[in-house]
Amino acid sequence: MANSGLEKKSPELSLALFSNPPFEWTIGLRYTRAGRRSARNSFISFISLISMAGIALGVAALIVVLSVMNGFQKEVRDRMLSVLSHVEIFDSSGNLPDWAMLASEAVKHPEVRGAAPFVDGQAMVVRDDVVRGVMVRGILPDQEPKVSAVASQMLRGNLSELRAGEFNIVIGSALARGFGLRVGDKLTLIAPQGQLTPAGVLPRLKQFNVVGIFEAGHYEFDSALVFIQLEDAQRLFRLSGPSGLRLKIADMQRAPEVAAELGASLKGDLVVRDWSQQNRSWFAAVQTEKRMMFIILTLIIAVAAFNLVSTLVMTVTEKQADIAILRTLGASPTSIMKIFIIQGALVGLIGTAIGVSLGVLVAVNIDVIVPFIESVLGFQFLPRDIYLISALPSDLRWPDVGRIAGIALLLAFLATLYPSWRAARVRPAEALRYE
Repeated sequence: MANSGLEKKSPELSLALFSNPPFEWTIGLRYTRAGRRSARNSFISFISLISMAGIALGVAALIVVLSVMNGFQKEVRDRMLSVLSHVEIFDSSGNLPDWAMLASEAVKHPEVRGAAPFVDGQAMVVRDDVVRGVMVRGILPDQEPKVSAVASQMLRGNLSELRAGEFNIVIGSALARGFGLRVGDKLTLIAPQGQLTPAGVLPRLKQFNVVGIFEAGHYEFDSALVFIQLEDAQRLFRLSGPSGLRLKIADMQRAPEVAAELGASLKGDLVVRDWSQQNRSWFAAVQTEKRMMFIILTLIIAVAAFNLVSTLVMTVTEKQADIAILRTLGASPTSIMKIFIIQGALVGLIGTAIGVSLGVLVAVNIDVIVPFIESVLGFQFLPRDIYLISALPSDLRWPDVGRIAGIALLLAFLATLYPSWRAARVRPAEALRYE
């Protein structure tokens, strides 16, 4: 009579126990679907779906946010490197008169694609009663396209107008707007190195002709960087040669490695630095922001995992009679633990899979989704008159996706440990006492 009562109570459990697939998987999958549609089972199923949806939304949000942050970082980095060089070589003396020989040695490296000399210095720009500090870069117009994209960023004029002895200048678009300058106007540069006269030390002033305006898309350069011809820069700053040599390499991600190799192979008392060293503080700040955002958004997944704990605890409480029957049919405590670990892991796996699919879909198509949302809502997230980057960029990186999915699965697995341990401790006699 007792056996017939048990079989009447849950005949599918005894069938699952002796079926070909492992019965833990069969029952764990059935519990995930909340087989019997009682009111309490439906509520548990609803909470399980909420946990799954929470994991999916957390994973999707983390993928999209990191992709957008990677896109912004890549966009700003590319704009910076359109003006900056991948690698710079300086002589400890401050001058590099024999730059052509050094350039011929540097380009022998298989990663180096171009080399050009430059002069760097600081000066004051004066027009009427407006004064502003700027970075002055002396270049050779025919060599500069080998290492930067300034020639292709010209809004007006041409870089080739920088001719030796004519004291012409190319300025950024923000600087031109700030001073109300156009091509053909005059601009005065004041060099910090003064000249000694009978009246004392006087600053050196030189008037330049504006022959071009460029726009790099990075405010720091558009507002505070000017280009003049290399020889004019040497005269302005009283140098006997270029300040250094700028290099462009095939893969900018290998710049630190290439810089180290060049520093070891080139002769002379040279200082070699790469683009990551020139902007170390900015890149460090971006990396810190990404880490903090990763941690904050991971908490969303953690909250969903805690919700999964409550779901499994309620399932264990509801299924105590079934657990007792399984134990009387010969199931071990380890098998009972596996059932609920499988149930929670399936919820985590399905939620993670949905979240990854949704996150990747949004990250890849964000250039279509965001304009659609803007057209529906009637406003721009990044207005063109305020932000230099008017569209949300996205750079989906699969290592980030794998790391996010791994963390979600790990949290889901950890959430199953306590409820499954509690299920394994159920005593059959006590569970069936009032059944």
